[in-house]
Amino acid sequence: MKQFQNNSLYYDVDVKIIKQSEHCIFYEMRNDEGKGSIKSYQVFPGIKLTYNDFHMGQCPYHNPLHKDILEINHCREGRFECNFINGMYTYLGEGDLAVNTMVNNRIIDSTFPLEHYHGVSILIDLEDAAKMISPILKDISIDLYILRDKLCAGDRCFIIRAKNSIQHIFSELYTIPDEVKYGYFKLKVLELLLFLSIIDTSEQFEKRTYFQKNQVNKIKQIKQFLTQHIEYHFTLKELSKRFDISLNSMNSCFKAVYGIPIYAYIRTYRMQVAASMLLQSQYSITVIAGNVGYENSSKFASAFKAVMHISPSTYRKSH
Repeated sequence: MKQFQNNSLYYDVDVKIIKQSEHCIFYEMRNDEGKGSIKSYQVFPGIKLTYNDFHMGQCPYHNPLHKDILEINHCREGRFECNFINGMYTYLGEGDLAVNTMVNNRIIDSTFPLEHYHGVSILIDLEDAAKMISPILKDISIDLYILRDKLCAGDRCFIIRAKNSIQHIFSELYTIPDEVKYGYFKLKVLELLLFLSIIDTSEQFEKRTYFQKNQVNKIKQIKQFLTQHIEYHFTLKELSKRFDISLNSMNSCFKAVYGIPIYAYIRTYRMQVAASMLLQSQYSITVIAGNVGYENSSKFASAFKAVMHISPSTYRKSH
């Protein structure tokens, strides 16, 4: 178990080791926000693959023991927010892949804006992994240091938005049977490294990947304002003026943070609140509709069915 002896130092103090074996370590995190779990597998010397499952807003703090670690993250569900030391923010959505280095603690904070996140991370200790890669891939050239400099030049976070080639690599990792998983992990990690080594970075780089701190803070204030006043309907112009942010910036940044446009977000939130009220109260559907901002109960019923895929009355009866 020597290969895992320092893993307890890798995450912050809120993360506890629940189980540990020769090739796997299982972490759990619980606080007032919710809970999360991390299953970390040793795939090769210097390379770990982890499954991340969180139902909370805060991501556990990474504390790399030395600087040369390459981190690859694939988001299956939810959203991932990364706050860099330069005051900029970037986001990972469903199906997206991100590659970054843990150099000099460039990342101040990481959060889950939707308060849930599921995905896979691959952590590569470049010094140890580089010694292993060459003997395994005798006929294929993969230089991990060149790969790092290619994807993360200028300390950037390299992001590939959801596409079939990424889905092909990761989809089976979420359903692989236990009896073949260790061998399959090895194949998938090598496949991913080969894919990244030949990718054309000029086609993948996005000019608008990052958002400024003041923009993100205003967007979070807008979200909080809307969710605290769900009985009212505000126009985008009203929100833009109230929070002193341009319409274009407000719309693009809100979608980056929460994954969907403002109106779609608040409609979904209203229906989730309405669903809770249908189950936990004896209020009529008309009263519940009014509580979430719908004077017309038929329009509320249509919106509820569009989001929850079932009518309000049927939802109440079936649950």
